[in-house]
Amino acid sequence: MRIGLLTEGGYPYVSGDARLWCDRLVRGLEQHEFDIYALSRSEHQEDEGWVPLPPQVDRVITAPLWTAEDDGVVYGRRARRRFAESYGELAAALCEGGVAEATGTAATGSVGSVGSVGSTGSVKGSGEAPGVEADRFASALYGLAELARDEGGLVGALRSETAVRALERACRAPGARQAAREARVPDLLTVAAHLERALRPLSLDWYEDDGLGAVDLCHAASGGPAALPGLLAHHFCGVPLLVTEYGVRLRTHYLADSDSPPAVRALLAAFHGRLATETYQRAAVVTPGNAHARRWQERCGADRAKIRTVYPGMAAGHFAEVGESAECVDPDTLVWVGRVEPAKDLISLLHAFAEIRKEEPKTRLRIVGAPSGPEGAAYLGHCKALAAQLFPDEAEGLHAVGDNPVSFEEIGGPELPTAADAYGSGAVTVLSSVVEGFPISLVEAMLCARATVSTDVGAVVEVIGGTGLVVPPRNPKALAEACLTLLRDSERRERLGAAARARALELFTVEQNIAAFHGIYLEIVSRTPVRRVVLDGTGEPLPFAAPAEAHVPGRWTERSTRVVARGGPGWAAGPPVRATPPFAATEGAPG
Repeated sequence: MRIGLLTEGGYPYVSGDARLWCDRLVRGLEQHEFDIYALSRSEHQEDEGWVPLPPQVDRVITAPLWTAEDDGVVYGRRARRRFAESYGELAAALCEGGVAEATGTAATGSVGSVGSVGSTGSVKGSGEAPGVEADRFASALYGLAELARDEGGLVGALRSETAVRALERACRAPGARQAAREARVPDLLTVAAHLERALRPLSLDWYEDDGLGAVDLCHAASGGPAALPGLLAHHFCGVPLLVTEYGVRLRTHYLADSDSPPAVRALLAAFHGRLATETYQRAAVVTPGNAHARRWQERCGADRAKIRTVYPGMAAGHFAEVGESAECVDPDTLVWVGRVEPAKDLISLLHAFAEIRKEEPKTRLRIVGAPSGPEGAAYLGHCKALAAQLFPDEAEGLHAVGDNPVSFEEIGGPELPTAADAYGSGAVTVLSSVVEGFPISLVEAMLCARATVSTDVGAVVEVIGGTGLVVPPRNPKALAEACLTLLRDSERRERLGAAARARALELFTVEQNIAAFHGIYLEIVSRTPVRRVVLDGTGEPLPFAAPAEAHVPGRWTERSTRVVARGGPGWAAGPPVRATPPFAATEGAPG
């Protein structure tokens, strides 16, 4: 089958977020053909180019999400009226409250009826999206998409004064939520600019018979903007949509947008919440990467019957080799591996290590990782200063050179050439985060057969499954006691490490990930086949171009209004698509 893989800021770009798992998925499913539809996040990302592409990638189509030139489209009176009505409905759906009513303070990140986001990013509270408001948002969204398809684009209209005035009217209308009524002109301009950026995929020419209309299945590698082309392909062409989320975009928005004014937070949270609800409702299958993400999706309207949890696939080879050998294990060393940033709470780890040193003076701590951006670099400097203050350089004798028991290192050096070497250098791996999605570093440590001590955040408990110790976040004393327990009991460390390795090899490998998606692809296509007539070079119907399930009505197929298109057979509900030879994949930066 032909898969349309939809990404945003990810594959096939070298610096893409979901680059690794997407690349492993495409390479592992060599029996299928892939068309990559990628939205780039920055000019720098585009300049870095693409990763090498396997032969099953027929073509790559890209569009920048970070910029959009004015399309020069001038609407007539009727088109302007259509835009004003659709955009006004969209704004009204955002202002009337519902699924993502982001009232409350930035400290708690309240999510209104969905629930509030605490410091660990968990979902609290309850509530569901009112159906009328969800339908209103969907109607407005597809109305804008149809307008863009008919008139040639939305960029100029979304940047116009008409859009800002429609947003202002919705905020001032009776029944608008309190935060929306308090929006000032700068707030409205900020929200309008964000909506213009988020809705740029509506203006793309990807939704024709020779684009996404030619694929059998759209697979969005994340929610948010990446899933929007899939929604439009489903709306215009009836192509089924699969949505995979290893990090819920709605949760990411709540955690990242804490500094904006309340009105901006409320309106943008409403937009992202409505878009998430529409995405989950239209998707044929939703695949969260863990139970933590699944709970978010269910609160935002995902049907439990559609949800299939598919854990991320890790390349286990080198990590598993370390797990089979005990040569590099230092029984007195703790290891932390990850990106250095405030959410990892290395401050608590350092204070916990101070308590550990009081009981076990020979213990050492290796912090392995690079800072994440300017904020991470500043945080790393603060951690180094605290480590120097808590642990002055120590020497074993009068003539020995002093040494700090805490070391800050990066992977790639002579002592730690790979991540597996970092995990193998210690007896216990520690995770001290206060916010975490799916803990990749924890899975890597498990593959290396290392006992772990982790904080109870995100999907940690689900991943560990009883093969490690878990403590509350922001509790240095509990973290220290758990580490001491394992440092003093080598037999328990080995027992937990062996169990962790077995669990990781069973659940978190590339092979299980690929097998799961292969089965889901077949399930979706068998239940919701794309009904089209494929013509060969002479204009005649191409035999066996559609799956057999498309011809045989039954409970596994969804019956719909049947229309004979261009003289095609009665079982075809869409216009015919002419067969074309595969496009050669381009292995380089787009020119």
